[in-house]
Amino acid sequence: MIRPQQAPVSAALPGSLCSHDAPMIRPQWRHHWPLWLLAAVLLGVGLGGWIDRGERSAVGRLRPPSQPANPMVPIQPPARPRWVSPLVRSCQSGDPEQRLRLEQRLRALRSSVATVQIHPTNYGQRFQRDVFGRRLDSRPQLVVLHETVYGIGSAINTFVTPHPSDNDQVSYHALIGQDGSVVQVLDPSKRAFGAGNSAFNGQWVMTNPQVGGSVNNFALHVSLETPLDGEDNAPTHSGYTPAQYDALAALLAEWMARYPIPPEHITTHAHVDLGGERSDPRSFQWAELNTRLQNLGSLCG
Repeated sequence: MIRPQQAPVSAALPGSLCSHDAPMIRPQWRHHWPLWLLAAVLLGVGLGGWIDRGERSAVGRLRPPSQPANPMVPIQPPARPRWVSPLVRSCQSGDPEQRLRLEQRLRALRSSVATVQIHPTNYGQRFQRDVFGRRLDSRPQLVVLHETVYGIGSAINTFVTPHPSDNDQVSYHALIGQDGSVVQVLDPSKRAFGAGNSAFNGQWVMTNPQVGGSVNNFALHVSLETPLDGEDNAPTHSGYTPAQYDALAALLAEWMARYPIPPEHITTHAHVDLGGERSDPRSFQWAELNTRLQNLGSLCG
């Protein structure tokens, strides 16, 4: 900013008034000098304030993105009923045969599991900061249960297909076939696109100010293969096989022990979905899962 220069006082006086041929006439403004002085002071204050505001705005523009000049106010998800877990904590093991079978299944799961390399457009990295610049705990803290609706092969084909459009991108961390086979679709350290606009017990993560938040950044997603009679929009179907419940219990026990995730944080896509469009997994029997997790010791404490 260049301050305007003031003209010399002599330049403000006409030459005739300074002529030696005429008597000296004092200019009228000298009789009222306090008013001129006050005007000059006010002009200086105003100009100084204008410059100061400009400097401060320039500093604001130079702030790093993590300290925005006008930070957005964090947005909370809409009020929803809290999740009441159907799983009951218990340290009792009522079925030794089932426990032995599940422990074998868990050991097999830890030693080897089928994997699929899905396309990079269908998953992402877990964010370390949200759109407001706040640090995030990106460790898995929630498990969301889904169903495939169509066969497991159809789901895998979808995941390996490139989807440049955000509206088409989808993935889970694991799939469980009707025969109990487990397919790891995505490493748990990655962010699966399992739930869109979603929240769990008042928690979500916003990474795009143009859309709502999601649980994806702190969730693990597992999907059960739907039986043939469920390949529609009906509210129910014939349900899932005992082998699927065995595999699901073993997988959940592994995740719960690794991170850890409490049983109260195992929920459904239908519950976290904020659009009211999801109902999966339909016909899910929580008692079947509860018995198996209890026999594995995952509900103790």
